[in-house]
Amino acid sequence: MFGIDSSEFLLVALVALVVIGPKDLPKAMRILGYWIGRARGVARQFRSGFDSMIREAELEEMEKRWAAENERIMREHPVTHAAEPDEADTPPMQTEPPAIAAPLSAAGPVPEPARDGTPS
Repeated sequence: MFGIDSSEFLLVALVALVVIGPKDLPKAMRILGYWIGRARGVARQFRSGFDSMIREAELEEMEKRWAAENERIMREHPVTHAAEPDEADTPPMQTEPPAIAAPLSAAGPVPEPARDGTPS
């Protein structure tokens, strides 16, 4: 990653052992590991933020292209059917169910009354 060869890494480890000392070397390595982890976390957060900004910019560009294409299609193919009727033109919905006719008896149809008003 940094171009450190194995012999260079061994030289850095030897210098760290001599300068820091064998007693404090584990503590120094823990601190170094902690800060390397934090640096990686910051880099990861920066990268994800940058990626999300790129995605949003691409999405905006695609939306602009889609709107332009949609406008072009609408200009080429105008609406030819009549406008939809308003709510005032539509009949109101029936709120009650229709009345059910009484069933006919088995004897046959019911005779109608005479025209003079007397029953037959």
